[in-house]
Amino acid sequence: MPSLQKTSPPQDPPVVCPTRRDEVAAAGSELIGGPIGRRALLGAGQLTPVRVVVLVALGMYALGMVQKLPCYNWAWFRGSTSQYTHACYSDIPHLFSGRGFAEGLVPYFDRLGGDIPFLEYPVLTGLFMQVAAWLTPGGDVTAQERTYWMVNAGLLMVCAAVLAVCVARTHRRRPWDGLLVALAPAFALTATINWDLLAVALTAAALLMWSRSRPLAFGVLLGLATAAKFYPVLLLVPVLLLCWRAGKWRAFGTALLGAAGAWLVVNLPVLVLATEGWKQFYVFSTDRNVDFGSVWLLISQLTGEQMRPETANYWALFLMMLAVAGLAYLAFNAPRRPRLVQLAFLIVAAFVLVNKVYSPQYVLWLIPLAALARPRWRDFLVWQGCEVLYFFAIWFYLAYTSSGNKQGLPTDGYQFAIVLHMAGTLYLCALVVRDILAPDRDGVRRDGSDDPSGGVLDGAEDVFVLGRAAHPARHAAPALEGPRVDWGTPRE
Repeated sequence: MPSLQKTSPPQDPPVVCPTRRDEVAAAGSELIGGPIGRRALLGAGQLTPVRVVVLVALGMYALGMVQKLPCYNWAWFRGSTSQYTHACYSDIPHLFSGRGFAEGLVPYFDRLGGDIPFLEYPVLTGLFMQVAAWLTPGGDVTAQERTYWMVNAGLLMVCAAVLAVCVARTHRRRPWDGLLVALAPAFALTATINWDLLAVALTAAALLMWSRSRPLAFGVLLGLATAAKFYPVLLLVPVLLLCWRAGKWRAFGTALLGAAGAWLVVNLPVLVLATEGWKQFYVFSTDRNVDFGSVWLLISQLTGEQMRPETANYWALFLMMLAVAGLAYLAFNAPRRPRLVQLAFLIVAAFVLVNKVYSPQYVLWLIPLAALARPRWRDFLVWQGCEVLYFFAIWFYLAYTSSGNKQGLPTDGYQFAIVLHMAGTLYLCALVVRDILAPDRDGVRRDGSDDPSGGVLDGAEDVFVLGRAAHPARHAAPALEGPRVDWGTPRE
């Protein structure tokens, strides 16, 4: 006779409450009533963690749009200096006319006038720009440029919502870490400068798929992200290294094929039918002079000699190879296999630091990776402070160089801002490296987790290690810190 004893349903994984574990989060929560109490009904009601993160992200995004109002109303269209002094510059309205969209030219197929013969953006971004142009009604050029920015801002807001959802859901036990992205001041300030948010959202979606052990979906989304911006392809390097250590070659191969296939599907039609236009992005990236925000511009200004693009390309490639070698050392020698997002943050940060240009919106590449790699509010806000100062510094420096009366930030002040931006990024990199070498200091692993975003890597055995790396069976996960009341029931 079968037993009538009821079995308890499986419990959802507990959710980390940052106001109970992070001093800065606890202090900041005083604005909304203080840290969560012992008797709180976590996950009850309609405002689940993911929904709250999305609402906050959209609110901050809207504030960023409000910050652009002086330019939207007049500063984009009356000379160049005013849009810099109001710190509300955006590429979007200017490129509507500057890249032929106002004239109905087709990207990559129709030749442009001036120094840049074709659109210098990757294909998926070019398609995004074209769709926004189709949605922009006719009228005088000024009205069209204003509407074009608004249409793009609406489409990019969808990307912002996708980004918030993906970051909040990547670590099942830590949905509130998505607030690091949602409340990042640099996110609000830079979201509508350019079209980077498209690639950032696709990359975050790819990481979410990897965390759910879906390497094919990860590869497809990463390939699409690379078709929108170059940097996402770098994430294949940490995936390769960690799959190597864990012996998960099939997962890596599936991801690689998915990424290559998705990238080819987007690029191949343009490559075949408009080869010269398709090559423009790569030609422009190779031939571009050292530009704003880069260490190479700093060196050129301090030495008084303009660095040639070929020289900067060589040194950037050399330094990236060193960074990959350092990443391999960490992947194979760390006492515990690094988490995927830790290595992902490090390699993208290295690319940002050695690149020939650092546009202010490039910080968007790092924000979600930083939130997942080191979800500590103090360190995140220190880094964000450096980025916000750089954001204002570049516009005031451009105001200084473009105005006849030299009002704005002089060269030495801008050089200090470049150093500050680099120091803030290196500071966060150093903390991530420390967490890798001393995994007991990694806040994500203090709840007993291994690699919440690792997917097939999460809890996997090591098959290839070097140096002092230990076998997983010989180093158990750190014990939980604090009483059980630190956890609640998640609802996404």
